[in-house]
Amino acid sequence: MASSPTPSTSLPADSAETASRFRYWQYRTLIAAMFGYAAFYFVRKNLSFAMPAMQDDLGITKADLGLFLTLHGLLYGVSRFVNGMWADRANARYFMVAGLLLSVGANVFFGFSSTVLLLGVAWMINGWVQGMGFPPCCRVLTHWFPPEKLATKMSIWNTSHSIGAAAASVFCGYIVVHYGWRWCFFGPAILCTVAGVILFILLRDTPTSVGLPEIKVHGAKEGDHEDRSSAGYKEFVKRKVFLNPFIWWISLANFFVYVLRFAILDWGPTLLKEMKHFPIQKAGWMVGAFEISGIVGMLLAGWATDRVFKGRGARMCVFCMIGACTAMFLFWKLGSTPWSATGFLMMAGFFIYGPQALIGITAANLATKRAAATAAGFTGLFGYASTLVSGWGLGLLVQRSGWNVGFGALLAVGAIGTLMFVLAWPAKPHGYEVAEESEAK
Repeated sequence: MASSPTPSTSLPADSAETASRFRYWQYRTLIAAMFGYAAFYFVRKNLSFAMPAMQDDLGITKADLGLFLTLHGLLYGVSRFVNGMWADRANARYFMVAGLLLSVGANVFFGFSSTVLLLGVAWMINGWVQGMGFPPCCRVLTHWFPPEKLATKMSIWNTSHSIGAAAASVFCGYIVVHYGWRWCFFGPAILCTVAGVILFILLRDTPTSVGLPEIKVHGAKEGDHEDRSSAGYKEFVKRKVFLNPFIWWISLANFFVYVLRFAILDWGPTLLKEMKHFPIQKAGWMVGAFEISGIVGMLLAGWATDRVFKGRGARMCVFCMIGACTAMFLFWKLGSTPWSATGFLMMAGFFIYGPQALIGITAANLATKRAAATAAGFTGLFGYASTLVSGWGLGLLVQRSGWNVGFGALLAVGAIGTLMFVLAWPAKPHGYEVAEESEAK
């Protein structure tokens, strides 16, 4: 198959002042999106550290807690898909801030609840409004950065996942010991209320919203100036997203990537306490280390995708998944001390977060900036459907058969995910030339 050349792009540079303003807003937008999405994790991954204490205090079983994780994840996946389509038409600034503050409200509701029903309802609401975080970030980044730099820049942005989750792990690991599990929800809610105000001040939507011209991409329409309800646009989205076989392959792969990721992120504190017999506060630092190593992994994966694989993210993901499966096996069999377990967890994080970052980037580039949030939301639908396995499924399996059987199942999941990326190996790095050819017909 012939290689697809890099699309011709030109940054707005009508004058030195315009170019300077554009660079300023590029970096400001990147930092604001990182800050905002990291804040979402404080009111999303806090449940993991409350779970052991909730079992003791409220008598909730692992299967019940796993069901919370599953319902939250399923609603989050659907929400990310639906909100992806809405975010392509909405102002990212208002959209993202609204999602964060609604999540704050859901956390306060959860913190005041005690019955399984009310806790479940609160966490399901949180799952839906959390889906308002990723799509606006995807939208703004595809408008502010050209496709040939998107893997690198979005990998930098994607560190916000790990920064937020690591900070939340350490914060909640400390607060649950000293103040009880309810403050795992009240404390992050207070912090994220302040974060929402800061995000509203920092973030803007597209270049035109601050009086700057859009990036010109040869073969791409100026998506913000077309009728998003038109038959032509709907046909474009159908062809570039829903009938694109490579987006289907990477979406299916995302299911298996997220099973591995959530097995550590959601169940990490519990498995480290029960399987490896480490104290919960130390488990917070260990899960934090998993996230920090993921930052390095996703940055290197983004750089290698642009420089080595010329934008073909699926190819990089094949090698990452092999590394992730190896690290999980070593953690299972050899991670008997805090140092060895932390080392293997860090190795797993390093490799898992490469695909976690690259799937959304690959989908955005294949769908072009006209449908980037829709495509990324579609992959997220599969990713968070994984909580059927990583949440309720894994909780039930471990409750009945123990952690050793659970880890054997996780390795099988990793192998299937690797195969999905192999099937996406022939994908082009982007969809802009294809868009240009379609317009010419």
